[in-house]
Amino acid sequence: MAARRRAAVAGAAGLVLLAFAGIGAGTLVPIDPGATQLAERLRPPAAGHRFGQDSLGRDVAARVLHGARISLAVGSATVVISLVVGAFLGALAGYRGGWIDEALTRLIDVLLAFPGLLLAIALAAVLGPSVGNVVVALSALGWTGYARLARAEVASLRRREFVEAAEGLGGGTFRILARHLLPLAAPALVVQATFGMAGAIVAEASLSFLGLGAPAPLPSWGAMIEEGRPFLLVAPHLTIFPGLALAATVLCLQLLGDGLCDLLDVRRRVD
Repeated sequence: MAARRRAAVAGAAGLVLLAFAGIGAGTLVPIDPGATQLAERLRPPAAGHRFGQDSLGRDVAARVLHGARISLAVGSATVVISLVVGAFLGALAGYRGGWIDEALTRLIDVLLAFPGLLLAIALAAVLGPSVGNVVVALSALGWTGYARLARAEVASLRRREFVEAAEGLGGGTFRILARHLLPLAAPALVVQATFGMAGAIVAEASLSFLGLGAPAPLPSWGAMIEEGRPFLLVAPHLTIFPGLALAATVLCLQLLGDGLCDLLDVRRRVD
Protein backbone atom coordinates (compact mmCIF):
# COMPACT_ATOMS: atom_id res chain seq x y z
CA MET A 1 0.00 0.00 0.00
CA ALA A 2 2.74 2.45 0.98
CA ALA A 3 4.71 1.62 -2.15
CA ARG A 4 1.68 2.34 -4.35
CA ARG A 5 1.09 5.63 -2.56
CA ARG A 6 4.66 6.66 -3.21
CA ALA A 7 4.24 5.62 -6.83
CA ALA A 8 1.05 7.70 -7.06
CA VAL A 9 2.85 10.73 -5.64
CA ALA A 10 5.67 10.21 -8.14
CA GLY A 11 3.17 9.92 -11.00
CA ALA A 12 1.32 13.05 -9.93
CA ALA A 13 4.59 14.95 -9.56
CA GLY A 14 5.68 13.82 -13.02
CA LEU A 15 2.40 15.00 -14.55
CA VAL A 16 2.69 18.38 -12.83
CA LEU A 17 6.23 18.80 -14.11
CA LEU A 18 5.12 17.83 -17.61
CA ALA A 19 2.25 20.30 -17.49
CA PHE A 20 4.52 23.11 -16.34
CA ALA A 21 7.08 22.16 -18.99
CA GLY A 22 4.41 22.38 -21.68
CA ILE A 23 3.07 25.69 -20.38
CA GLY A 24 6.54 27.18 -20.03
CA ALA A 25 7.95 25.63 -23.21
CA GLY A 26 8.79 29.03 -24.65
CA THR A 27 10.79 29.91 -21.53
CA LEU A 28 12.57 26.58 -21.13
CA VAL A 29 13.48 26.40 -24.82
CA PRO A 30 13.20 29.90 -26.33
CA ILE A 31 13.16 28.62 -29.89
CA ASP A 32 10.28 28.70 -32.35
CA PRO A 33 9.25 25.02 -32.80
CA GLY A 34 8.34 25.74 -36.41
CA ALA A 35 11.52 27.59 -37.38
CA THR A 36 13.40 25.67 -40.07
CA GLN A 37 17.16 25.61 -40.67
CA LEU A 38 17.75 23.31 -43.63
CA ALA A 39 21.51 23.74 -43.44
CA GLU A 40 21.46 22.11 -39.98
CA ARG A 41 19.00 19.29 -40.66
CA LEU A 42 19.41 16.01 -38.75
CA ARG A 43 22.00 17.49 -36.40
CA PRO A 44 22.50 15.37 -33.24
CA PRO A 45 21.98 16.81 -29.74
CA ALA A 46 24.35 19.68 -29.03
CA ALA A 47 24.68 22.66 -26.71
CA GLY A 48 22.36 24.93 -28.69
CA HIS A 49 19.85 22.19 -29.45
CA ARG A 50 19.56 19.82 -26.51
CA PHE A 51 17.57 17.16 -28.36
CA GLY A 52 19.04 17.81 -31.78
CA GLN A 53 17.26 18.96 -34.94
CA ASP A 54 14.85 17.20 -37.25
CA SER A 55 14.76 16.71 -41.02
CA LEU A 56 13.84 20.39 -41.54
CA GLY A 57 16.31 21.71 -39.01
CA ARG A 58 13.62 22.40 -36.39
CA ASP A 59 14.58 22.13 -32.72
CA VAL A 60 13.39 18.77 -31.37
CA ALA A 61 13.38 19.90 -27.72
CA ALA A 62 11.07 22.82 -28.50
CA ARG A 63 8.75 20.57 -30.48
CA VAL A 64 8.66 17.92 -27.75
CA LEU A 65 7.74 20.47 -25.07
CA HIS A 66 5.12 22.15 -27.25
CA GLY A 67 3.80 18.71 -28.15
CA ALA A 68 3.08 18.14 -24.46
CA ARG A 69 0.40 20.83 -24.71
CA ILE A 70 -1.41 18.99 -27.48
CA SER A 71 -1.20 15.60 -25.79
CA LEU A 72 -2.39 16.86 -22.40
CA ALA A 73 -5.08 19.03 -23.97
CA VAL A 74 -6.47 16.17 -26.07
CA GLY A 75 -6.27 13.72 -23.18
CA SER A 76 -7.95 16.11 -20.72
CA ALA A 77 -10.70 17.20 -23.11
CA THR A 78 -11.46 13.63 -24.14
CA VAL A 79 -11.67 12.48 -20.54
CA VAL A 80 -13.87 15.39 -19.45
CA ILE A 81 -16.36 14.95 -22.31
CA SER A 82 -16.42 11.16 -21.99
CA LEU A 83 -16.72 11.30 -18.20
CA VAL A 84 -19.58 13.82 -18.14
CA VAL A 85 -21.59 12.09 -20.87
CA GLY A 86 -20.88 8.55 -19.73
CA ALA A 87 -21.41 9.18 -16.01
CA PHE A 88 -24.73 10.94 -16.60
CA LEU A 89 -26.15 8.34 -19.00
CA GLY A 90 -24.86 5.38 -16.99
CA ALA A 91 -26.11 6.74 -13.68
CA LEU A 92 -29.52 7.51 -15.17
CA ALA A 93 -29.81 4.01 -16.62
CA GLY A 94 -28.62 2.35 -13.43
CA TYR A 95 -31.09 4.28 -11.28
CA ARG A 96 -34.18 4.19 -13.47
CA GLY A 97 -33.71 0.75 -15.02
CA GLY A 98 -36.38 -0.46 -17.41
CA TRP A 99 -36.27 0.52 -21.06
CA ILE A 100 -33.71 3.27 -20.42
CA ASP A 101 -31.26 0.75 -19.02
CA GLU A 102 -32.01 -1.70 -21.81
CA ALA A 103 -31.54 0.90 -24.56
CA LEU A 104 -28.26 2.18 -23.14
CA THR A 105 -26.92 -1.34 -22.67
CA ARG A 106 -27.70 -2.25 -26.26
CA LEU A 107 -26.15 0.98 -27.57
CA ILE A 108 -22.96 0.32 -25.61
CA ASP A 109 -22.83 -3.26 -26.88
CA VAL A 110 -23.14 -2.04 -30.47
CA LEU A 111 -20.37 0.55 -30.05
CA LEU A 112 -18.05 -1.88 -28.28
CA ALA A 113 -18.47 -4.32 -31.16
CA PHE A 114 -16.18 -2.04 -33.16
CA PRO A 115 -12.47 -1.82 -32.28
CA GLY A 116 -12.02 1.53 -30.56
CA LEU A 117 -8.98 2.75 -32.46
CA LEU A 118 -10.38 1.70 -35.83
CA LEU A 119 -13.59 3.62 -35.15
CA ALA A 120 -11.56 6.66 -34.11
CA ILE A 121 -9.50 6.38 -37.31
CA ALA A 122 -12.68 6.23 -39.40
CA LEU A 123 -14.22 9.24 -37.68
CA ALA A 124 -10.99 11.25 -37.84
CA ALA A 125 -10.65 10.44 -41.55
CA VAL A 126 -14.21 11.62 -42.21
CA LEU A 127 -13.95 14.76 -40.09
CA GLY A 128 -10.44 15.69 -41.21
CA PRO A 129 -7.19 16.19 -39.30
CA SER A 130 -7.51 18.69 -36.45
CA VAL A 131 -7.13 18.67 -32.68
CA GLY A 132 -10.86 19.23 -32.15
CA ASN A 133 -11.81 16.40 -34.47
CA VAL A 134 -9.44 14.05 -32.64
CA VAL A 135 -11.23 14.86 -29.37
CA VAL A 136 -14.61 14.20 -31.00
CA ALA A 137 -13.42 10.93 -32.52
CA LEU A 138 -11.98 9.66 -29.24
CA SER A 139 -14.97 10.79 -27.18
CA ALA A 140 -17.44 9.10 -29.52
CA LEU A 141 -16.48 5.74 -28.02
CA GLY A 142 -14.67 6.79 -24.85
CA TRP A 143 -17.87 7.53 -22.89
CA THR A 144 -18.98 3.89 -22.97
CA GLY A 145 -16.50 2.77 -20.32
CA TYR A 146 -17.64 5.47 -17.88
CA ALA A 147 -21.30 4.69 -18.62
CA ARG A 148 -20.86 1.00 -17.82
CA LEU A 149 -19.01 1.78 -14.61
CA ALA A 150 -21.50 4.43 -13.46
CA ARG A 151 -24.42 2.15 -14.28
CA ALA A 152 -22.95 -0.71 -12.24
CA GLU A 153 -22.13 1.51 -9.26
CA VAL A 154 -25.52 3.24 -9.18
CA ALA A 155 -27.45 -0.01 -9.72
CA SER A 156 -25.74 -1.50 -6.66
CA LEU A 157 -26.70 1.54 -4.55
CA ARG A 158 -30.21 2.39 -5.67
CA ARG A 159 -31.90 0.09 -3.12
CA ARG A 160 -29.93 1.40 -0.15
CA GLU A 161 -31.81 2.97 2.76
CA PHE A 162 -30.54 6.50 2.17
CA VAL A 163 -31.81 6.40 -1.43
CA GLU A 164 -35.25 5.23 -0.33
CA ALA A 165 -35.29 7.93 2.34
CA ALA A 166 -34.44 10.59 -0.26
CA GLU A 167 -37.23 9.27 -2.49
CA GLY A 168 -39.65 9.31 0.43
CA LEU A 169 -38.82 12.97 1.05
CA GLY A 170 -39.76 13.79 -2.54
CA GLY A 171 -36.33 13.92 -4.09
CA GLY A 172 -36.34 13.85 -7.89
CA THR A 173 -34.23 11.63 -10.10
CA PHE A 174 -31.58 14.20 -10.94
CA ARG A 175 -31.35 15.48 -7.37
CA ILE A 176 -30.83 11.97 -6.01
CA LEU A 177 -28.23 11.22 -8.68
CA ALA A 178 -26.34 14.46 -8.16
CA ARG A 179 -26.40 14.59 -4.35
CA HIS A 180 -26.42 10.94 -3.27
CA LEU A 181 -25.41 8.42 -5.93
CA LEU A 182 -22.83 10.04 -8.20
CA PRO A 183 -20.67 11.25 -5.27
CA LEU A 184 -20.35 7.63 -4.14
CA ALA A 185 -19.51 6.51 -7.67
CA ALA A 186 -17.04 9.38 -8.17
CA PRO A 187 -13.91 7.63 -6.77
CA ALA A 188 -14.25 4.74 -9.21
CA LEU A 189 -14.90 7.17 -12.06
CA VAL A 190 -11.81 9.20 -11.13
CA VAL A 191 -9.63 6.08 -11.29
CA GLN A 192 -11.18 5.17 -14.63
CA ALA A 193 -10.53 8.70 -15.89
CA THR A 194 -6.84 8.45 -14.98
CA PHE A 195 -6.36 5.32 -17.04
CA GLY A 196 -8.64 6.72 -19.74
CA MET A 197 -6.45 9.78 -20.13
CA ALA A 198 -3.42 7.57 -20.72
CA GLY A 199 -5.34 5.69 -23.40
CA ALA A 200 -6.51 8.94 -25.01
CA ILE A 201 -2.94 10.29 -25.21
CA VAL A 202 -1.71 7.08 -26.83
CA ALA A 203 -4.67 7.12 -29.24
CA GLU A 204 -3.95 10.75 -30.18
CA ALA A 205 -0.33 9.85 -30.87
CA SER A 206 -1.49 6.92 -33.00
CA LEU A 207 -3.82 9.12 -35.04
CA SER A 208 -1.09 11.73 -35.49
CA PHE A 209 1.32 8.99 -36.54
CA LEU A 210 -1.18 8.10 -39.30
CA GLY A 211 -1.60 11.75 -40.32
CA LEU A 212 -5.10 12.06 -38.84
CA GLY A 213 -4.22 14.03 -35.71
CA ALA A 214 -2.93 17.54 -35.22
CA PRO A 215 -2.22 19.04 -38.66
CA ALA A 216 1.26 20.21 -39.60
CA PRO A 217 3.14 22.23 -38.53
CA LEU A 218 1.69 21.71 -35.03
CA PRO A 219 4.10 19.55 -33.02
CA SER A 220 2.61 16.22 -31.97
CA TRP A 221 4.55 13.35 -30.47
CA GLY A 222 2.97 10.82 -32.81
CA ALA A 223 3.67 12.94 -35.87
CA MET A 224 7.26 13.51 -34.72
CA ILE A 225 7.80 9.76 -34.37
CA GLU A 226 6.42 9.21 -37.86
CA GLU A 227 8.57 11.98 -39.33
CA GLY A 228 11.68 10.50 -37.73
CA ARG A 229 10.95 6.91 -38.74
CA PRO A 230 12.74 7.11 -42.15
CA PHE A 231 15.85 8.47 -40.39
CA LEU A 232 15.86 5.98 -37.52
CA LEU A 233 19.34 4.63 -38.33
CA VAL A 234 21.04 7.94 -39.11
CA ALA A 235 19.23 10.23 -36.64
CA PRO A 236 17.59 8.16 -33.89
CA HIS A 237 17.09 11.24 -31.72
CA LEU A 238 14.13 12.21 -33.91
CA THR A 239 12.09 9.30 -32.52
CA ILE A 240 13.79 8.65 -29.17
CA PHE A 241 12.86 11.91 -27.46
CA PRO A 242 9.16 12.12 -28.43
CA GLY A 243 8.88 8.40 -27.74
CA LEU A 244 10.37 8.85 -24.27
CA ALA A 245 8.05 11.78 -23.58
CA LEU A 246 5.03 9.70 -24.57
CA ALA A 247 6.17 6.71 -22.51
CA ALA A 248 6.92 8.87 -19.46
CA THR A 249 3.49 10.52 -19.61
CA VAL A 250 1.66 7.20 -19.83
CA LEU A 251 3.81 5.76 -17.03
CA CYS A 252 2.99 8.69 -14.74
CA LEU A 253 -0.73 8.26 -15.41
CA GLN A 254 -0.55 4.52 -14.76
CA LEU A 255 1.29 5.06 -11.48
CA LEU A 256 -1.22 7.68 -10.44
CA GLY A 257 -4.12 5.43 -11.38
CA ASP A 258 -2.71 2.46 -9.43
CA GLY A 259 -2.25 4.64 -6.35
CA LEU A 260 -5.73 6.14 -6.59
CA CYS A 261 -7.17 2.67 -6.98
CA ASP A 262 -5.97 1.91 -3.45
CA LEU A 263 -6.70 5.33 -1.94
CA LEU A 264 -10.21 5.61 -3.41
CA ASP A 265 -11.52 2.12 -2.75
CA VAL A 266 -15.24 2.48 -3.50
CA ARG A 267 -16.37 -0.82 -1.97
CA ARG A 268 -14.49 -0.18 1.25
CA ARG A 269 -16.03 3.29 1.52
CA VAL A 270 -19.56 2.11 0.80
CA ASP A 271 -19.48 -1.01 2.96
